[in-house]
Amino acid sequence: MSFFKSEVVRAEMTEISEMQEEVYKNVFEFPTMTKEEKMYHVDLLDQLLNKQKVLYTRLSLSDDPEAQEMKKRIADSASMMGLPPNVDMNVIFNNMSKMLEAMRERIDETGSDL
Repeated sequence: MSFFKSEVVRAEMTEISEMQEEVYKNVFEFPTMTKEEKMYHVDLLDQLLNKQKVLYTRLSLSDDPEAQEMKKRIADSASMMGLPPNVDMNVIFNNMSKMLEAMRERIDETGSDL
């Protein structure tokens, strides 16, 4: 079976897409959000990041050509955003998780992410 025909993969990708839409919809409102709204937003980002990490791991473990092509497109997109070529995406995911945790701590202490 093709990687993208798997019901589990399709459900994950749909959920990721819906979460991304919610994040993008509210991203410009972040500075004016309450402390609770900011924490919710960061938690949503963390959930999204974890789902993306799982999907990336699935892509990495698959030998389906379409999955490998998607993995390559992700790496190409990361390079276009300034990351070094052949960067280990798991390192990126882990660094992003640390950044979200730092944001949580800062919001909790001050009500702001700055």
